[in-house]
Amino acid sequence: MLLEKLKSLLSDAASPQVAHTDRALELTCAALMYEVARSDFAVEPAEQDAIGQLLAEAFALSPEEVTEITAHAIAQADAATCLFGFTRTLNEAASVEQKRTLLKMMWRVAMADNHLDRYEEHLIRKVAELLYLPHTDFMSAKQQAL
Repeated sequence: MLLEKLKSLLSDAASPQVAHTDRALELTCAALMYEVARSDFAVEPAEQDAIGQLLAEAFALSPEEVTEITAHAIAQADAATCLFGFTRTLNEAASVEQKRTLLKMMWRVAMADNHLDRYEEHLIRKVAELLYLPHTDFMSAKQQAL
């Protein structure tokens, strides 16, 4: 069901398949970063700012595109019942290096409010496992984000 909603969002844009894949990656990354931000039951302004900045940097997005993608990502995250739909998209479309970059981005969101909550760390660990990344990548991303 989640992937059907994602596909319907993507089918609204009349663009080539490559753009669809890019938009799916953008939405998925944004949704996972939002999941990290809200995993401690409070989305802080610093975390919201970090998500927007990371999306803009990673995908060369305009402020309007960041706002649009963030809104869609929040809706996707709210509708999701598990992380599998998001990680499946990444496993199908992202390279290992892109997955590692996402982990770093997730760590930066978690640390944006200068407080690392155990729920944030748990979520990032779970995503790393679902992306089939070894524990060394999980720890390396954490160290690089510090």
